[in-house]
Amino acid sequence: MIDKKKVLKFIDERIQELDANLYVVDLTISASNVIHVSIDKISGRVSIEECMSISRNVEHNLDREKEDFELNVSSAGLDRPLIHWNQYKKHQGKRVKIVTTEGKKIEGQLVQVEQDFIRLENEKIVKIEGTKKKETLTEEFVLPFNQIKETKIVISFN
Repeated sequence: MIDKKKVLKFIDERIQELDANLYVVDLTISASNVIHVSIDKISGRVSIEECMSISRNVEHNLDREKEDFELNVSSAGLDRPLIHWNQYKKHQGKRVKIVTTEGKKIEGQLVQVEQDFIRLENEKIVKIEGTKKKETLTEEFVLPFNQIKETKIVISFN
């Protein structure tokens, strides 16, 4: 199996050369040497050219004569869960869905991202008891990262 540290070294070399605020979100190597690299950018979008450049650097530095491999380099898509702290920071202000480690589902706007926790706010319309009036209440959730199982961006076309 191909050494993960070796692949990461080749990726980091190219990221440093590109100097485009890129970072590795996820790197997996299967037992059959299928390498999946997911990258993102601190601000903006990852271009196809950036993915190709990283892919080429890894391909040129690994020896296919020694180990056959398949390489996939892609940007971290909006439909994929947030993994890296930088992704949370990048998407601050957006609406997210979270599943906690206890299985509780929470949805709200990501209003604060700190080193150890995030804070969400969710506006909820409730009927005032005894009247026909309704009011908007803001729920606040503070979640430490170690209590978050999965976070996804809520995609809205409004």
